[in-house]
Amino acid sequence: MSYHASKHKEGMLLLSGLCVFMAFMLGYPAVANIWYSLSNISFSDIHTSEFVGLVNFENQLFSPKMWKAMGFSLQFGLICAALEVVLALLLVFTLHPILSRRPWLTAFLMLPMMVSPALMGVMYRLMLNEFAGVVPLYFEMFGVYVNFLGPENIYTTVIVIEVLQWTPFALLILLAARQAVSPDIEEAANMDGAKPLQLIRFIFLPAMLPAIVIVAFIRFIDSFRVFDHIFVLTGGGPGSKTTSISIYIYKLFFNQNAIGEAVAVSLILLFMSLILFVMAAKLIFRSE
Repeated sequence: MSYHASKHKEGMLLLSGLCVFMAFMLGYPAVANIWYSLSNISFSDIHTSEFVGLVNFENQLFSPKMWKAMGFSLQFGLICAALEVVLALLLVFTLHPILSRRPWLTAFLMLPMMVSPALMGVMYRLMLNEFAGVVPLYFEMFGVYVNFLGPENIYTTVIVIEVLQWTPFALLILLAARQAVSPDIEEAANMDGAKPLQLIRFIFLPAMLPAIVIVAFIRFIDSFRVFDHIFVLTGGGPGSKTTSISIYIYKLFFNQNAIGEAVAVSLILLFMSLILFVMAAKLIFRSE
């Protein structure tokens, strides 16, 4: 046996334990979830489930509440991802000269994303409370009365909170992409008489495009599955106005005791996420 074949055999042998472990840790929950999604199961009879086939999927695929929650998550994810990328780009091109000389200032810009989303929800629930919140109090001092957690403003409120917390993440990635652009290219463009906006349009944005696509994809996925701060802040209300698909699954599972249907929605969401991932991967490779 050749040296390379021997090393390959040893490597496969060493990896076999990890593969078995991962197959058990990921395979068993996957099989269990598929079985639960095809069964009529609840907390009262979790060990005596009844096979019902695709009934759980059918009930949820034709459920207006499920599609309303899916629509909220989709719209919320798209708006938040777009705003975060745009704001991060504006901050990158505005603050890059300062941060290149004093990189330690970047740490202060990262502070919002270091706070737990659930804790962020509690904090804003106290700050925006209609009766005791400090923010409505300041608005009232100028004669403006705003109920930030009311039905007319809650959607904008949760979007602003998400954008404020996670724009620093997009800023960090895009700042690294901006700093990766060769100074020689920028110097050559300046010598050719390129203006700042032309530099951004024809030099920096094309070079940063793969990073922009990746950041937008990551932030869309993260915002699409939002749960923590919205659940703490509103509980999915008023009514179902801020019920994301994650909160909808939570309520199905724990409040309505419909375990099979909750798992079915989770699998539908997983399938849709895989399709989105394949589309995003193709877009990234094409941009590169």
